[in-house]
Amino acid sequence: MTTVSDAERAVVRECAEEVLRKLAGEHAVLRADQWRAIEALVIDRRRVLCVQRTGWGKSAVYFVATALLRDGVAAEAGEPPAGPTVIVSPLLALMRNQVEAAARAGIRARTINSANLDEWGEITAEIRAGEVDVLLISPERLNNPDFRDNVLPGLASTTGLLVVDEAHCVSDWGHDFRPDYRRLRTFLAGLPERTPVLATTATANERVTADVADQLGDALVLRGTLDRDSLRLAVLPLPDPAHRLAWLADHLEELPGSGIVYTLTVAAATETADFLRSRGFPVASYTGQSEDADRRAAEQDLLDNKIKALVATSALGMGFDKPDLGFVVHLGAPPSPIAYYQQVGRAGRAVEHAEVVLLPGPEDRAIWRYFASLAFPPEDQVRLVLANLSADRPMSTPALEPLVDLRRARLEMMLKVLDVDGAVRRTRGGWTATGEPWTYDAPRLRRVAETRTAEQETMLEYARTSTCRMEFLRRCLDDPEAQPCGRCDTCAEPLFDTDVSPDALAAAHAFLGKPGVPIAPKKMWPTGMDAVGVPVKGKIPPADQIRAGRAVGRLSDLGWGARLRQLVEGADAALPEDVAGAVVQTLKSWAQGEDRWEERPVAVVAVGSSRRPALVRGVAEHIASVGRLPFLGELSSSHQGNDEPRGNSAQRVRELHDAFTVPPELAAAVSGLGGPVLLVDDLVDSGWTMVLAGRALRRAGAPAVLPLALAVAG
Repeated sequence: MTTVSDAERAVVRECAEEVLRKLAGEHAVLRADQWRAIEALVIDRRRVLCVQRTGWGKSAVYFVATALLRDGVAAEAGEPPAGPTVIVSPLLALMRNQVEAAARAGIRARTINSANLDEWGEITAEIRAGEVDVLLISPERLNNPDFRDNVLPGLASTTGLLVVDEAHCVSDWGHDFRPDYRRLRTFLAGLPERTPVLATTATANERVTADVADQLGDALVLRGTLDRDSLRLAVLPLPDPAHRLAWLADHLEELPGSGIVYTLTVAAATETADFLRSRGFPVASYTGQSEDADRRAAEQDLLDNKIKALVATSALGMGFDKPDLGFVVHLGAPPSPIAYYQQVGRAGRAVEHAEVVLLPGPEDRAIWRYFASLAFPPEDQVRLVLANLSADRPMSTPALEPLVDLRRARLEMMLKVLDVDGAVRRTRGGWTATGEPWTYDAPRLRRVAETRTAEQETMLEYARTSTCRMEFLRRCLDDPEAQPCGRCDTCAEPLFDTDVSPDALAAAHAFLGKPGVPIAPKKMWPTGMDAVGVPVKGKIPPADQIRAGRAVGRLSDLGWGARLRQLVEGADAALPEDVAGAVVQTLKSWAQGEDRWEERPVAVVAVGSSRRPALVRGVAEHIASVGRLPFLGELSSSHQGNDEPRGNSAQRVRELHDAFTVPPELAAAVSGLGGPVLLVDDLVDSGWTMVLAGRALRRAGAPAVLPLALAVAG
């Protein structure tokens, strides 16, 4: 390799400064580590890991490097300009921002993702023609069979610079590990010699940094200070969700500019947005369940300051770029101080002051436990999946579900890990076994789980610390320069107190106290049931179907969630008076609302419960008494433990297909009814208990079945 003189490096730096000015304005100047990274990538063609705070300018590094590499700056004699830069980016929000940013520097950027399938052919042709400078792809594309086999090899061989954004996702020690990122090993292996690689993140402690650097191989690591001198951190302990919503309603207007209100669950995001709108605030919700068009519109409205806040789950955690974001409020604490730092880092990038407020709740622990339950499955379940896969006959994820008791998302995550480990391969039509030996790394998984638990405890400590909050977060990220910030609520006089107005608190109590959420009817059986000897498939016959139902609330609701969790996760007990009142209110709203039932129920039946018989029977008898309806009794069940497990639909149908029996006296009673039966249970999770119990009643002669439960999981 030709030695590059200091004078030649100075020329490259001037070119880099010129590109930066196009990108960020005429007064922009490269930071010392920005230049070190660009120099290593463009001149030395090295691999670089850049761990720098949000807003430091990591994207400027790869856009400037792209411009220089594409123009052939610092290329050796006879060496052509570099091929396109490939950026692996986790979220569509980031991709849209990056395409716009690249255009300012005259860089043509395109994306390949699940939202533009119809453009893939056109984009691929543009890449071959040399018309694309930057290609942004999602990590999921790396394991798409068509992309992996037909696009990735050619792309790797022509890539001029590979950028791995949010690189902490590569490491299972990172707070947001994503199996698809591990496919980067294949991409790295296919790169031509001297192809530079840049990995960037704002949230990596020393353990994650070392892990990512090791996977990159011989990487230059550039770690900077993680202080954010524009952020003022605060924690306000409030007694319940109503006080937290009331506080937000009282103070949202005085928070600077526009910002983000983070929640831990989809239900909480929806409820919070609805409540704030009811108080006159222009806000929008943003979750992983939102339609892509709705997410795009919400992002743009926040960017344009048309709304005061975006109420979001962690779906907005990475990649959203709004430099003038004035505040971040958390209703509920994330399970890791590192994840918290990453989210609050969205604020205050181009403004002098931004407010960061955490409103933790006692229910946070329960939500953390639920998400922790979705971790990598135990070995026996993994081995069962491997045993059911063959080398020559692909099996789809739905076809695997009847054979292993894992929910779809968890099963797919496990298969992605096995794919990266070489034990399975994703192909057209599903998954195949490779026959390669595979070891279940129990010690590592245990250590990762222990790390997650320790992070949760550290987050609780953050909420109650009397020391500097910014220093606390920086120490969690192993920042050697961590010191008191002088700005947070422990370093300086707190800006906010915990007082809420009576009016806002009353409105919050009224809003959260409204019970009633829908239970959607099921119309299709799970796929592949014949593989486990259950003779059902396709559409559930209309004569066996139940109608739409109601529950008092979701376990994740801000209002009734905590109260309902106490009942359905605790020991069996009589129906409490407050919940009994909520059941009656749910029935009233069901009878009178716009989506009210077609016919009023004429009788009540309980699902026989082995674990909470007193609670379920108490609900049924109370409804019968208040509604002056006959209580006809309980269905018999051969299934022990009627609580719905965290398994998948196929397994639940297999367990319960023939479990319910209608006793003769109950069958005689329902067959002579002139209207629907109200079928009562405590918890609806997968929903198949209600479907199969209701089918038994329909086959016994019930003209219709209306399901009613105390709670819906999720």
